[in-house]
This record gives sequence, structure tokens and C-alpha cells, in this order.
Amino acid sequence: MNESETRAEHIDPALKAIGWGVVEGSQIRREFVITLGRLQGRAERAKPEIADYVLVYRNIKLAVIEAKAWGKPYTEGVGQAKGYAAKLAVRFAYATNGQKIYGIDMHAGSEGDVAAFPTPEELWARTFATANTWRDRFAAIPFEDKGGTWQGRYYQDIAIQRVLDAIVDGRDRILLTLATGTGKTFIAFQLAWKLFQSRWNLSDWKQDGVPTRRPRVLFLADRNILADQAYNAFSAFDEDALVRIAPDEIRKKGRVPTNGSIFFTIFQTFMSGPDETPYFGDYPPDFFDFIVIDECHRGGAKDESSWREILEYFQPAVQLGLTATPKRQSNADTYAYFGEPVYSYSLKEGINDGFLTPFRVKQVVTTLDDYLYTPDDAVIEGEVVEGKRYLESDFNKIIFIREREEFRVRKFMELIDQREKTLVFCASQDHALLVRDLINQIAGSTDPFYCVRVTANDGARGEQSLREFQDNEKTIPTILTTSQKLSTGVDARNVRNIVLLRPINSMIEFKQIIGRGTRLYDGKDYFTVYDFVKAHHHFSDPEWDGEPLEPAPHAANLTDGESETPPSEQTGPLEPRPVKIQVKLADGKARQIQSMVATTFWSADGRPMSAAQFLESLFGVLPEFFKDEDQLRDIWSDPQTRKSLLLGLADKGFGREALAGMQAAIEADNSDLFDVLAYVAYARSPIPRSARAMQAKARLNDTYKSDRHLAFVEFVLDHYVDEGVDELALEKLTPLLKLKYHAISDAAADLGTSEQIRSVFVGFQKYLYSNAP
Repeated sequence: MNESETRAEHIDPALKAIGWGVVEGSQIRREFVITLGRLQGRAERAKPEIADYVLVYRNIKLAVIEAKAWGKPYTEGVGQAKGYAAKLAVRFAYATNGQKIYGIDMHAGSEGDVAAFPTPEELWARTFATANTWRDRFAAIPFEDKGGTWQGRYYQDIAIQRVLDAIVDGRDRILLTLATGTGKTFIAFQLAWKLFQSRWNLSDWKQDGVPTRRPRVLFLADRNILADQAYNAFSAFDEDALVRIAPDEIRKKGRVPTNGSIFFTIFQTFMSGPDETPYFGDYPPDFFDFIVIDECHRGGAKDESSWREILEYFQPAVQLGLTATPKRQSNADTYAYFGEPVYSYSLKEGINDGFLTPFRVKQVVTTLDDYLYTPDDAVIEGEVVEGKRYLESDFNKIIFIREREEFRVRKFMELIDQREKTLVFCASQDHALLVRDLINQIAGSTDPFYCVRVTANDGARGEQSLREFQDNEKTIPTILTTSQKLSTGVDARNVRNIVLLRPINSMIEFKQIIGRGTRLYDGKDYFTVYDFVKAHHHFSDPEWDGEPLEPAPHAANLTDGESETPPSEQTGPLEPRPVKIQVKLADGKARQIQSMVATTFWSADGRPMSAAQFLESLFGVLPEFFKDEDQLRDIWSDPQTRKSLLLGLADKGFGREALAGMQAAIEADNSDLFDVLAYVAYARSPIPRSARAMQAKARLNDTYKSDRHLAFVEFVLDHYVDEGVDELALEKLTPLLKLKYHAISDAAADLGTSEQIRSVFVGFQKYLYSNAP
């Protein structure tokens, strides 16, 4: 009896008999997808994590069950069951073969044989030993799924539950730390939905009484675009429940809006008001029951921030901070104010789970990354300091060399696919202006809006350009240049390239910029960071998605007059800027600027590696898959075993894109992926695909007596030489037949039955990889 039969004939009936799926509020979630599997490239993913059963009662996941076939040991699934339970943050896990059951209490650390699965009520009582009225009320409200079109991810469900548990426990300052692109706004919406539908509010919560009214919720951001995005994300609420607090509306009506349930605004609106009287003071301190502070590390939680007044004024409210940044020196105030996060989900976890897009880094080094003045160069403006070496941090702040900027722009425009959406981070707003113009001058596109600048100074026009860039149905604008403005909180799913033309000294900002590209989009297997400023050094920092260490102080000041606050909302004059040095290189020097591009590889746990480290790591795992070169040849000669080997390597962190990168690193682009493995394992020199094809053709006449078979094999070999080993996959057989014969029936008439065709297609491949006679 196989696993599916065991489940259908024994496990399913056992669960039904004790009330699962029968008792009201109980559900059996079969084949529950926990993770999607890390994107490996070429539309392939690593193996997803899928639990056989997840038991849900009162809208809360309580247990996982891992099933095995009747004839297998009943404890064989224990490791999987524990892993899935830990991932889902449920207390109980079970493994079974339909005959016996092994149970694990993840919290108590106890495990052993159990006589039967628990009933829904028994499992609830074991999970929640102490009764709590508000927990029961929250649990009675299912997540809003918009008719099944909204499905929360496992970590989102955990985050929501942790916040609700904190509220149940009486906490009024709560923090969630989740990587950019993981859906913090979705979490905020579901929390608001649960609170709204359960009629939770401050007065009834503190008195533990019967709910008398719905809560008033405030979503507080520091940019209009973030508040607008959240407003749109809460569309499942009735329209009259949603209120967008805007200064022009307040001025028009002469008062702040109070009729509604879910309010959205930005700090700057609340801090403004007539006669230096901020608008937030027009509300009673206890008006809002629940306040969500988006990107809280940037705004109100900072001790020195004037925005902190708002949070302190609404002190009675339960306040939830959302941030993408783990605790560091620069955001220590955030953690001091809210406390340690009730849940964290890192960038590395999101990529490895398959919910975020992985990335590769192209490190670009030029011969003019720094500059030492020589008398043959012309100083057009300002005063250059002789003998001073101007570094990356000086360029476009205190010194400007146009030829340098032109070279860099030309270089990354050569490297990127110019049709792909790209963000370019520049040293200042003026620098972003120059880079925009250079891109439009160099680009193959003739559209005048191909590249636009979006900075604080671009105001409403810039916001409109950003909205058009975010629209995945539009291709123009294709490239945005910016300085600070787009480093956080912008949801643009189809960003394929991020170009760094300015230093990034803050780990927090570095992670946020990387987050601009991590959102999933159909057909997007990865995005690329083009690093001209050695920002990739941050990848080697212990803080990069590791456990927080003791933070070191740093300075990360906004420069060149651009801040997180649009100009219309800033107060006080800007400091005058010193005259910038402008240098024109001597004749011939611009033509001598050169560059070098290196690629960073990534380990299975998301850590960066050099090409040498990648090679060493790959060398270490290859013996798990084949014992010698002959076995490698045998495996690679058959499409099925070759596919299994590639999948196994991908699960170890060596996916197709990574192997292709190594192929380029050993200068074997015209060779086979087999050559990468043979080079790493046995120091074999790569052989061009054309040479392999000639070797195979020399032996075909002895094997295939039919001219038609020979013609088809030679056709396939030509495609192999042009495209690579993927043309030899069984999945490519039908497309190749259609390409040559146009109709499968014609192919069959020429080559024989499907079994004969398959035998010909598979049979010749061994000649590509055998040792030459």
C-alpha cells in the first residue's frame, strides 16, 4: 500500500472519526504548501516544503502530520514533522504509517508513541491551557481572503498571531521585524480586520468587557506613497470605514476627520497645522485604539525625532511598529521604544523559502574609482587639493569629473538588458539629474521618458513617474535615477537591475536598497546588483542577516539637501553648499579608463562567496553524487539521471544560474555544464560543445543505419552546439521534433514510433561524453 492509499484508507478515516473536518471550526489542510522553494533560475525552484496534513481549529493551526506508506517505519516522517512544526510555529507534530502514531510536543520537548490523534477540542486545550476571552474572540474571525484570492504565507500568519497574542497578554508596544517585500502591509491589514470584526477596542480590552464598539485604527507612515499604498491595500473594508487624512481636506473642512474606522496619514500632516499647532492635537489622546507605524525605524520611534510627540500624545493606544531592519546602533531607539520584536523574518529566510527573489552581484571596478590631480588636467571650477587622493565618497559631493560619470553610465548600460526596469542610486539629486540625461543620450530607446529622475525635488511629477514605473503593464519609464527617495518602501515588483553609483555606509539602508528588487514577479528568477562603489563589502558583514551582534556606531547622514521629507513638508533653510570642484581630464585620459567586472556567488544558506570559495564548496559536495569520473559520464549521458543530478545540486545550493556563473568564471561558456563538474572534481580542461558534437558525429554511422535517424541526430547536435545541454533534455524532444518536422505525425512517419524516437534521442548522448577512442 503506497502513501496515498495509506492516507485515503487509514489516516483520513481516523481523523474524520474523531471530528476533524466534522466538528464546526475544524479543518484538515491536506498537502499544505509551507514554502515555494528557492528560485534556482530558468523558472526552476528548489524542492518546496509541503506538509501532508495541517490541523486547524478555530482558524488557528495547531498540529502537523507527516504520513508514510503502510510498509514503512511509522517514525520515518518524524524529522519532516518536526521541521514543518517548527516552521509553522505549531506545538504538536505527528508521524504515522497508518498503523502506529508517534507524537511530539515541540514546546515541552517530549515525544513518543500515542494511541490516537487528539480531537479538535483536546488539541485546543493542550495548546491553550489557560482560557482567554479575547483570544477566543480573535480566533473566531477568519482571515479575510477575498473569496480565496488572498492567501497568507506561513510567516505572515505567525506574525499576525504573535501580535494578537501580545495584545491578549496586555502589551501596548509591539514590534515586527520582517524583510522588505515580505508583505508587512498585508499583515497590518489582517490585524486591522481581526480587531475590527471582533470589535476589540481600548476600553473593552482593559476592562475585559463585552465589546461595545469597533476600534479606530491609524496607519501612520512618513511618505504619501506609503500611506496611499496602504489605503489601497485595505480595500476589503467598506469605503466609508476608510479615511485618508490630508492637510488640504482639513483646511477645506476646518477640522480633522473623525467619522470612520481606519485612518491613514503621514507624520508630516499630523505635525503641520495653523499657528504652529499640530493637527494631531485636534484628536483626543485616546481617540485611536490601535496605531500601526510603518518603517518605524525611520520616524516616530527615534528619541530625537519631533515625530515622537505624536506617539507620546496617543500614549493610550496599542502601537505596532513595522520595520525591515534588525536591531543596530542606528535604530536602537526603535527597539528601546517598542521592545524586542515578537516575530522576525529575514531577507535570507525569504529568499531560501522562495518568497523573495534571489540576486547576483556584479562588482565593477574602474581605473578612475579614485582620483589624484595632475597638472595636465583642467580645473574648471573650485580649488583642487594637490596631492589629495579623492575617494568614492568625495565624488559628486565635493568633486565632479564628467568623463568618469559618462564611462560608468556607458558601462552599466552595456551590461544590463536595456528593456528591463532598473533603479540607479546616485550620490545626490544633481548627480541623479546628470545620470538621467546621460542614460537618455546613450540608450537605444528613442522615448523621451525612457529614463526619469525621481527625487524629493521632483514633487508630484516624480510621484507620477514612480506610479507609472510601478505599473507592470507599462514599459516607460524603464529606468529611474534617484538618490535617497527610492531606497525604501516602494513596491515595484518587476525591478531587474539595481545600479549603485553612490557609497552606502549604513547596513540598514543597504538592506533596504537590496529590498527594492526582491519582490516576486512572473518570469523573474533573480535580479542583478551592479556595484560600482564596493557596497558588496556589506555582504561580508556579520550583520548581514546573521543574529544581531553588538552594534558599532556609524554615521548615515542624508546629503545634498534630499531627505525623507518632501520639500513642501520640510522646515528651516538648507545649509549653503560649498563650490564643487569640477575637473576636465586631459586629452586621451578618458579613453584610457578601463573596468573589470566580477560576479559574487551564493551559498545554500545565502552567504556570499568568491569564485574560489564557490569552487571549493562545490568540490566538497560532488562526491555525494558520483564516486568517479566514469560514473559522472554515465549519469550525464542520460537525460533522466542528468536531471536528477542537477536537482540534487540545486538543493545543495548549486543551481543552474550558479553553475552557469562558474562556467563563465572558468571561461567555458562554449562548453557543457558537464565540463564545469569535471573541471571542479577532476581538473579536466573544458571541451567546446562543437568538439563534443564532432566526436559524437564520428561515431554515429556505426550506430544508426537509417539516414533519417542520422539527420535528426545531427539536427539535435547543431542545436546543442548553439544553445547548450538543455537541448538534450527529454522535455525538449517534442519541441525539436516540431521544429524540424512541423507536425508530430510527420516525425513519426520519418523516424518511427514514439519509443523508437525516444531511443534515438537518448541513445546518441553517451557519445558526447565518452572518452574519445
